[in-house]
Amino acid sequence: MASPPSWVKALKPAGPQGSELIQQERNRSNLNVDQLSHFLFTRDALERKHRILAVLQQEKVFDKSQNYFAGRIDRFETALARAKKLRQLVTKHGWTQDDKMIANELISEPGPYGLHESMFLITLRDQGTPEQHERFLRNAEQYRYIGCYAQTELGHGSNVRGLETTATWNPDDKTFTIHSPTLTSSKWWIGSLGRTANHAVVMAQLIIAGKPYGPHPFVVQIRDLNTHQPLENIHVGDIGPKFGYNTMDNGYLLFNKVKVPHINMLARFSSIDPETNKYQRPASPSLVYGTLTWVRSTIVMQAGGVLARGVTIATRYCAVRRQFQDRDAPEWEKGENQVLNYTTVQVRLLPLLATTFALHFTGKAMMALYNANQAKMSQDAGKVGGPQRGAGPEETNAGSDLLADLHATSCGLKSLASFTAVEGLEVCRRACGGHGYSSFSGIGPWYADYLPTATWEGDNYMLTQQVARYLLKTARSVLKGIDPSTNDTTYILSTFLKRQDTGAAFDVLNKDEDIVAAFAWRSAFLTFEALKHRDEQKKPWNSLLVDFYRLSRAHSQYMVVK
Repeated sequence: MASPPSWVKALKPAGPQGSELIQQERNRSNLNVDQLSHFLFTRDALERKHRILAVLQQEKVFDKSQNYFAGRIDRFETALARAKKLRQLVTKHGWTQDDKMIANELISEPGPYGLHESMFLITLRDQGTPEQHERFLRNAEQYRYIGCYAQTELGHGSNVRGLETTATWNPDDKTFTIHSPTLTSSKWWIGSLGRTANHAVVMAQLIIAGKPYGPHPFVVQIRDLNTHQPLENIHVGDIGPKFGYNTMDNGYLLFNKVKVPHINMLARFSSIDPETNKYQRPASPSLVYGTLTWVRSTIVMQAGGVLARGVTIATRYCAVRRQFQDRDAPEWEKGENQVLNYTTVQVRLLPLLATTFALHFTGKAMMALYNANQAKMSQDAGKVGGPQRGAGPEETNAGSDLLADLHATSCGLKSLASFTAVEGLEVCRRACGGHGYSSFSGIGPWYADYLPTATWEGDNYMLTQQVARYLLKTARSVLKGIDPSTNDTTYILSTFLKRQDTGAAFDVLNKDEDIVAAFAWRSAFLTFEALKHRDEQKKPWNSLLVDFYRLSRAHSQYMVVK
């Protein structure tokens, strides 16, 4: 792009300057910005972010000025260079994992190492044994092994139990045979797989003596560590350009009877005795879903910040942009009106501004629940159940099992939070008028990169069924008098049953606790309505999916308000 001549550079906008209008808005505010910032993030966290930002700004590779002009290959190569430089800075400055997460937020683009850090390492750490940590995790932490999490297939995404890739136990040589028996068993959409990863955690159906035991995680090397070429009988590559997220190399992967050693099945929670060939399942059959729960919890935690970026851009723009005169304004205010003063703009942006705060604190609560579950999982890690395949996480001891609570909460909030952020970003983009369509608004590319969150790690509509199943099972337990006050869900359901005949009145305009109680009442009411349709009227599951969607949103909104 040609540099403008000096006479163009000297031109200024007509009327009040944008900086003046922004300052006027800030002067009218009685809010202490520093106090609010410290309340949301803490002073230490903000100081740490500024220190890390200062380091990143010194590195030319992080300059974003050419991002919107580069093609896909150039963007990917730049992202790879940035990821490499970030890794070097982590080592040079002794940054912690939290420091690194802050740096990634500041860089604010999907990186080729993203799935290595967010899923591959997490899975090895959470589901591997000490011996497997020595074999795989240490190399992965040093980036000698760069990995991905290969679960989604061409034929199955949300339906994890329907995965077609198989891992057959070979008792003679104590190995597993990883195989892709159909085209639809191709691993697909896997981040960091297309060009970057040399290892993968592969979710495959475990088969022992012809009997399936459900999906289990296996560590599989897919590329040569020296040449980076695919290993024999492995077909791997990049799936090509996408709507957004093009700095990430999403890929495909197929296996033709590839053998891996016994140690390659991650065995912290379930294992095969190589001597007896017996399968030992975990105390909770849902522990193999731990990585998904982590990612969903992270999505909930990040949603508020994602939306806040769009709201900030749109609000500032609408404070500067002026269109039309206000016919009812006094004579001395006859200039064009700031777009932010129009109520049709306020009714779109101000609720989203409030939503960012709600999602911020909901994300914190979500991660607290995840960490509590991790502590519980550590206690249960050594417990072993029978050999039969058990229920999924949404079906285990609903109302009393912390993992069941976490699963339902992460599913419901992931669906609600990501939908809210996606839809909110589009509202923000449109509020910027024609300029919102430009990449330079900062919203369009941000929206395109965030958009897949609505469908990955569980389609947002499908996930609402998981929440509904959990709530129905909990309601049945409450009706039977089982664990009536174990957790918050059973409490609100029990409270509803006690008061349903007399009803309830809520002073939502004057009492914050009544707002929470009203949302709880709605959630409980819809739960028992759905239960009546299902158990008493015997309606087919599929005919109730819209009801389940509304129930999940209502329950998730209750958790956000609470």
